[in-house]
Amino acid sequence: MSELKAALDMLKARIDFASALPYYIQVKEALRACIDRGDWPAGVQIPGEPELCRTFNVSRTVIRQALTELEYEGLIIRKKGKGTFVAEPKISESLVQKLTGFYQDMVERGHIPLTKVLKQHVIPAGAKVAKRLEITLETPVIEIERLRYVENEPITLTTTYLPYALCPQVAEADLTNQSLYAFLENQCGLLIVRGHRTLEAVAARENEARLLQVERGAPLILLNSVSYLEDGTPLEYYHALHRGDRSRFEVELVRIRERGMMKELLGSAHPELPPSYS
Repeated sequence: MSELKAALDMLKARIDFASALPYYIQVKEALRACIDRGDWPAGVQIPGEPELCRTFNVSRTVIRQALTELEYEGLIIRKKGKGTFVAEPKISESLVQKLTGFYQDMVERGHIPLTKVLKQHVIPAGAKVAKRLEITLETPVIEIERLRYVENEPITLTTTYLPYALCPQVAEADLTNQSLYAFLENQCGLLIVRGHRTLEAVAARENEARLLQVERGAPLILLNSVSYLEDGTPLEYYHALHRGDRSRFEVELVRIRERGMMKELLGSAHPELPPSYS
């Protein structure tokens, strides 16, 4: 805590009481600077409200507003009964602009991914899986449940289903340290060319919370995806639960003047596109 106090001591001159800029914004930016410079690394507890009040010579209301703003921006986390901590940086993943798997995406971003395979077996397709993969009920599919780590921290819990007839090799493949998409392409000769993904917010259930090391009821991001071969055959259906406190998705938007062009890009199987909101 002495290092944090020393960093705060250097910030006193940054509060300009004659400025028209609200005090809480000045405090917020001063605290943000400490985080951005690395004075306060991720996971470190920052000084409490009384010490911040004394350091900046402002009221507790000002400090609380500044901390609330930083919390909204995902830079700090408040833990009831424990204090306020610098948040771990969110891990970005590509959602639309390129179709890659988690493993390849993390490697390209300079992270070290690790996969713990929890299930990998052949089962009869249930109604939901059969509908997504456009196969008949109880058709054999490969079910793979994986807990994905980044820098030794669990980030994503993914369950994948693939038609066994298209890629039987996957049932015995070691997916601990390799990309499923790379295996499908290199070992099975199957290239995924497009996909349809949806996002929604859900609460962590008991087993999910235990595996992802979050509290039960913590916010998770559920990603559902169906991936297709060039001829339109569904090859993969998966649902992935991402930790809400550690995940961020990047989406690149393009303007298509003719709706027919968008359908051509996404494929005829894609549902009717909604009109623009703008």
